[in-house]
Amino acid sequence: MSVRRLAEDTVQPAAFAFSKENAAWAEATIKKYPEGREQSAVIPLLMRAQEQDGWVTRAAIESVADMLGMAYIRVLEVATFYTQFQLQPVGTRAHVQVCGTTPCMLRGAEDLIKICKKKIASEPFTLNEGGTLSWEEVECQGACVNAPMVMIFKDTFEDLTPERLEEIIDRFEARKGSEVVPGPQIDRVYSAPIGGLTTLQAPEPVEEKKKPVRASKAKDEQAVSVPPSNAAKPSTATDVTNPTLKTPATARKAAAKNVKIEGETVDKSKPAKKPR
Repeated sequence: MSVRRLAEDTVQPAAFAFSKENAAWAEATIKKYPEGREQSAVIPLLMRAQEQDGWVTRAAIESVADMLGMAYIRVLEVATFYTQFQLQPVGTRAHVQVCGTTPCMLRGAEDLIKICKKKIASEPFTLNEGGTLSWEEVECQGACVNAPMVMIFKDTFEDLTPERLEEIIDRFEARKGSEVVPGPQIDRVYSAPIGGLTTLQAPEPVEEKKKPVRASKAKDEQAVSVPPSNAAKPSTATDVTNPTLKTPATARKAAAKNVKIEGETVDKSKPAKKPR
């Protein structure tokens, strides 16, 4: 993260005070926090100070610290940590923040930066001759689907081409920035597909297919009786369920006697035992 410092003393105002409307807002905001936790309002108050003057001055930092009972260094830590706070003067009519993160960079952010260098100043955080325009490169602004994009104040302008960004900058310079519609600058609604939705639409009416009519059987036709197949049945004369056959569980003596009879499973290498 780059080092962030306050602007030079030559551009710092001598004092800061909220306007009457903003002072009432600041007092109401502080009361939203529990007793003893009023210092949690430091970020909202710094943001309101920036919206009032365009940037966060040293005097604004000290004023907010006095309102919240904080040491100056603690508020200075907050202001220098978050890049949303501008620590030096920016354009009075537009401060263009160009997203330079990967999605925007892949889709032409470098060309947008060239336009800013051409229309505003060769270096970021540098005012144009009239002090009305400035620019900087920032990290992700959260509109990756509609890359490339820029943010001017609180509005985003997406799906930009160099030509379109040049037009937008000219509109803000002419005090007509409010006439530019924020969001996608092409034929799309928010982050919907270009040209309109292609999914999750109402289904198209489907023609019902007529089922083929099967020929009915003649009334006097009788069903043919097909006997069951005996192809897999073994050919044997032995009764399958001979009631005289018994299992070892029901005839243990007979089973034990069968085990002693020499058969295919008997080891013939040993002499057979003679029955007693």
